Amino acid sequence: MPTIGPRRIAAFTALGRVLVSGLRPGAPGFGDRLRSVPRMLRGAFSGRYPDLTRGRLGLLLLALAYLVSPIDLVPEAFLALLGIGDDVIVAAWLGGAVLVETERFLAWERNQPVVMDQQPA
Repeated sequence: MPTIGPRRIAAFTALGRVLVSGLRPGAPGFGDRLRSVPRMLRGAFSGRYPDLTRGRLGLLLLALAYLVSPIDLVPEAFLALLGIGDDVIVAAWLGGAVLVETERFLAWERNQPVVMDQQPA
């Protein structure tokens, strides 16, 4: 019987902390996080938002591709619980990573100086 290693326990503990911290008063809601994703991606690709590296972005996209890939259905057909288990682990990591990245981006965005256009007199 496979055991859960300390790194996997630590990953799920971190995910739990992120999920609970998302419920605290003043934390961005799900809608705020969802609306921030396109801005975060534009900022990352343009270089204005340096905290989301291309490597991290690549990992997020690979995890998403893994989850939606029809090729992944084959192991589930033969190894029902093990095939679903790997999807659960990838989905949990992806969910936690998106929560962390959107929280970090929204905090970064709040700390940016506001530029106001001056209207000609």
